[in-house]
Amino acid sequence: MNPLAAAPIARTLIADDQPDVLAALRLLLKSAGYQTEAATSPAAVLEAIKRQKFDVVLMDLNYARDTTSGDEGLDLISRIRAVDNVLPIVVMTAWGSVDLAVESMRRGVRDFVQKPWDNSRLLQTLRTQIEEGRAKRLRRRRSLETRLQSREMQSQLAEARIIQEGLLPKSLPTLNGVELASAWHPATAVSGDYLSSFSVSSDCVALCVADVAGKGLPAALLMANMQSILQSVASDVVEPSEVCLRLNEMMCANIPENKFITCFYAVLNTENKKLTFTNAGHNYPALVRADGTCLRLTEGGHVLGAFEESTYAQGEVQLRPGDRLLMFTDGFTETTNVDGEEFGESRLLDLLTRERWRDARDLQQELLRRVSEFNDGEFEDDATSILLAVQ
Repeated sequence: MNPLAAAPIARTLIADDQPDVLAALRLLLKSAGYQTEAATSPAAVLEAIKRQKFDVVLMDLNYARDTTSGDEGLDLISRIRAVDNVLPIVVMTAWGSVDLAVESMRRGVRDFVQKPWDNSRLLQTLRTQIEEGRAKRLRRRRSLETRLQSREMQSQLAEARIIQEGLLPKSLPTLNGVELASAWHPATAVSGDYLSSFSVSSDCVALCVADVAGKGLPAALLMANMQSILQSVASDVVEPSEVCLRLNEMMCANIPENKFITCFYAVLNTENKKLTFTNAGHNYPALVRADGTCLRLTEGGHVLGAFEESTYAQGEVQLRPGDRLLMFTDGFTETTNVDGEEFGESRLLDLLTRERWRDARDLQQELLRRVSEFNDGEFEDDATSILLAVQ
């Protein structure tokens, strides 16, 4: 049984200047199931290769110009390689030598057969080279497809990054007596972290920091869903606990199994500086007072999207001049250095306390700079924060 029978019929280009040799080879290969084409000169060989695809070239090293040195054949090998560097070449010559064989192989010949040839060995050599050549072409095609797909994916991710950045606030509200600053640092092209600040009434501003379990494009899609829901349910008549309750109900109906979102949502009254909040399984925000004491904002409930019957408590805190409030995701605290050591909440809170004299933007940049120094700029997870400074 022909081993190539299940594959496309092999096309073989036979190159030799002797008509009787060409006839014998074409008869042998035809009986073995090959399609053949003959060429009697180097120019005809190159023309045939440029015109159509072959699975293998079976060629002589000597033509009319030179019958012993093989130089014309060696030159032809190099020219074939310039046209198609994957096409298998098998050389036949009656004037073979070790040096000639080595030079042929160096120029890209896959195998070497001397005349007169053994039919069985020649056919086996051709089968081997055809199979290897086809496998190499397949690998190259798949590699090219992978590279093209990767480029397309990178292009799509870059576009997704632009879209996602457009969903984030282009600037934070300007408040009387309160400064706001934010940081959004995705670990990949897109992020599962979210931050926002928007007015819910003439004297109240909503603040939100959230984090989808996981990262990358799936997390970004879930976060976009959560962001649209939040905008639709938040209003001046809806308490933070009610906002998280509605968010949870809607996310439970839409979120995939084993996914969830942590969220800290608060409303700041800009007149009396009272902050009302609910923490849905999120990292506890840190409120550092002017005297250096630190409070953690813990009141709330379960993560969003995991438990349909979840309820949410809310807390309230009075902000005072000199206070610094940091809302953050775990990308800040769980990032590691080269020794695998986490930055941790203790370092973050200590830094926040020691640098509390800075204004919001300066303090935010200092926190991000110190974390980036710790992990050499390599964030394993998305890192997002809002920093509030009371003047």
